Amino acid sequence: MGSLVDSGMSHNLNPITLNLVVLKSLNPVRAVKFYTCLGLNFTSHRHGKGPEHWAAEMSGGVFEIYPQTPETPSTLGTRVGFRVPSVDSVIGRLIEFPDSVVSPTKDSEWGRRAVLVDPDGHKVELLEG
Repeated sequence: MGSLVDSGMSHNLNPITLNLVVLKSLNPVRAVKFYTCLGLNFTSHRHGKGPEHWAAEMSGGVFEIYPQTPETPSTLGTRVGFRVPSVDSVIGRLIEFPDSVVSPTKDSEWGRRAVLVDPDGHKVELLEG
């Protein structure tokens, strides 16, 4: 499938990469526990007078969880995906989140995968590889 819009930057030798994803959570501590089961390692941060939030640094980017407040827009429609060494191992670590599996592990054209839902309702795709 070709590009729908020519940005005029096709001569650029540096491809665009995604380096930051931020999700909002009504219970960020529980969300951090969930994503830790997937294999992410978080550290707590606060920038200036901003809220405490949690960040997991990964190869090429940062995944952050911020507290959801009535004043901030929700990220609920956001779907994220992670490539993990073993989808089955991740599913096995989700004992504290028994209703998190939306689509059980199966082999697909992209490889072994499963779809989860985090404690806030964000869909999370796991792909083995």
